[in-house]
Amino acid sequence: MKLNPEMHLLDPLSPELKKAATRNAFGAAVAEIGGKDPNVIAMSSDVAGSVQVSLFSDKFPGRFFNVGVAEQNLAAVAAGLAYSGKTVFIGAFGIFSPGRNWEQVRTTICYAKANVKMEGSHTGLNAGEDGATHQALEDIALVRSLPDMTVISPCDYNETYKAVFAAWKAPGPFYIRCTRGALPTFTTQQTPFEVGKINLLNEGSDIAIVAAGDTVHESLMAAASLEKEGVSVAVADMHTLSHPDSHALEKLAKECGTIITVEDHQVKGGLGSAVCETLADVHPARVRRLGMNMKFGESGTGAQVMKKYGLEREGIAKAVREEIALKKK
Repeated sequence: MKLNPEMHLLDPLSPELKKAATRNAFGAAVAEIGGKDPNVIAMSSDVAGSVQVSLFSDKFPGRFFNVGVAEQNLAAVAAGLAYSGKTVFIGAFGIFSPGRNWEQVRTTICYAKANVKMEGSHTGLNAGEDGATHQALEDIALVRSLPDMTVISPCDYNETYKAVFAAWKAPGPFYIRCTRGALPTFTTQQTPFEVGKINLLNEGSDIAIVAAGDTVHESLMAAASLEKEGVSVAVADMHTLSHPDSHALEKLAKECGTIITVEDHQVKGGLGSAVCETLADVHPARVRRLGMNMKFGESGTGAQVMKKYGLEREGIAKAVREEIALKKK
């Protein structure tokens, strides 16, 4: 592999990489921020332990509010607290927030540019055993369409931690997409993170993979296997989905010709759509979108379900081979 030295990554191939769910990083970061900023409040909808904001409530019980199983109230109350000058972090399952409370998020949070930072946890096929009803595969489309909402899908524990701190320091609404299952932690404290900037993790020239969230590490693993076949694959981490990095995408399209997007989300409205929309304006290029092809998922471990729908390393590598063959015709 040709890992970008500027990214300061751990070896993605190492079997010794630590694994952690990104929801754990969200909770730990909010708890740390709570100790730095007495103006911070955390809230949840009766799932504080599951989404890890219990780490905040344990330390600062007087600044934590549980509204019960009522995600619409969760958004509206958080907005009201933000109107009074507080910075509010809310944690819930992505299927219910923004899935159930989209109108409240739109009108009470985004319309008012309220300082509310949302955690959508247990998202995508990574939620595995929770089944189709709880595997949020449309959440990015819901929030990406909202004015003034910053949407981030971090790839591992460290990137999630940085995303939460970035949300705290920036004004306005944020949505941070988190996983139920553990992911390999391959970024480091030295890995750069800037809202709206793509991280080029692996350098390549034959084709480019643009991924987000839990598909980033799988994309790196696919690139490593393809390198043995003589295929040079660039891998980019597009963690910010609301503000596409048009300069980086244009550069990848010019250098590699074809881009494959990989996301744990429906192919409409998410990462692939954001890349296509951006390139249509700056440098039209072939984009193949890997994701859920407008289907619901099913029960199984996260790894099993991801494999079934071709969103793990083998499925990604297969798609790359097909695109390389198409380029040669």
